[in-house]
Amino acid sequence: MEETHVVTVFLRNGTDVLLFRRSDDVGSYAGRWGAVAGHAEGDPDAQARVEVREETGIDPETDTTLARAGDPFPVTDDERGTRWVVHPYLFDCDTRDVTPNYETTTYEWVSPTAIRERETVPRLWTSYDRVRPTVESVRDDGTHGSAYISLRACEVLRDDAAAGADYDALLGTARDLLAARESMAAVANRVHRVVAEADTADADGILASATAVLDAALAADDEAAAAAAAEFAGASLLTLSRSGTAFDAVVGATPERVVVAESRTGREGVDTAERLADAGLDVALTTDAAVASLVAAVDAVLVGADTVLRDGSVVNKVGTRAAALAAAEADVPVYAVCATDKIAPETDPDDPDVEDAPSAELYDGDASLDVVNPLFDVTPASLVTGVVTEDGVLDEAGVESAAADLAALRDWQ
Repeated sequence: MEETHVVTVFLRNGTDVLLFRRSDDVGSYAGRWGAVAGHAEGDPDAQARVEVREETGIDPETDTTLARAGDPFPVTDDERGTRWVVHPYLFDCDTRDVTPNYETTTYEWVSPTAIRERETVPRLWTSYDRVRPTVESVRDDGTHGSAYISLRACEVLRDDAAAGADYDALLGTARDLLAARESMAAVANRVHRVVAEADTADADGILASATAVLDAALAADDEAAAAAAAEFAGASLLTLSRSGTAFDAVVGATPERVVVAESRTGREGVDTAERLADAGLDVALTTDAAVASLVAAVDAVLVGADTVLRDGSVVNKVGTRAAALAAAEADVPVYAVCATDKIAPETDPDDPDVEDAPSAELYDGDASLDVVNPLFDVTPASLVTGVVTEDGVLDEAGVESAAADLAALRDWQ
């Protein structure tokens, strides 16, 4: 039997993926739904990007980021006498503007759960299952901010429910997700919300609730970014790390100038600076150590937040506290921007749970020494001017009130 290697590439924007209906001009499975696909001649990783460009018109180098590559698997088509070896990929995509080629009659951005409801190319759900978010990918993500990771956590519950997991198993997965990122309030609040707001205690209830929570979360993140953009329109700003909400806020504010700290040890601030420059902004990339000498020249410090503690303190990428201390000395206001779901209703401000980065990122030598490489730090509420959310700018009292509302979601346990 002939063996042919192919790529199947899912493009994800927000929480939807791109599906194509195959035209009569393709050599196989005309009329069925599929993802970006094509023969993998020699190098599947490279071919995946070639197919994205050819079938969508999207530039894979500038408009997409590889999220996951799955293990290949065989699909035998006895009628065609072909054994396909499928190499699945998932890319995050910055745009929904698609220019399909002759292989497509129509396309849609849909929830991945729609794959299970349509006539698709063989084992399309298996391809997605190989690259979809898991408890492990949520736990191990050291690149993205908590807004992004919280979406992926809710997708785990949505996709498990769609795949037929029973209610008790879904509750177990929810508990695993809560344990995976204990320091991220957005993950906890949104996972709690999925379970607490399910209309029925079964998989259908979890599926519907997860879908609704994902839609609301995307809207809240967008509204928080828009509120911050309006608050700081035209101002010069300093930011750091890689918060998606803060990034959207800065772009929307069209600042006179934006200074970006590189955010060691992961240096994700470099990626943020490049993307802001690609968006047409006047950007200055600097070291974390130089922030103290540069902050006096900006109008405000605007950062994301992995968690906002009940007293108004902000847990964020390490370096945030140092920037806030320097800003206080220079009389420059400091704001965090995030959805209210990032407020931790029960965290003790005196003993927050913060994560460490791998020690090898800082030092992998042979000397006998301790390595202290915190991933986050805590900026006291006294150094934070306000928290910009979808409900506007919250002061300490506003944060406390939101925390009380969020606490009720945890009663299901």
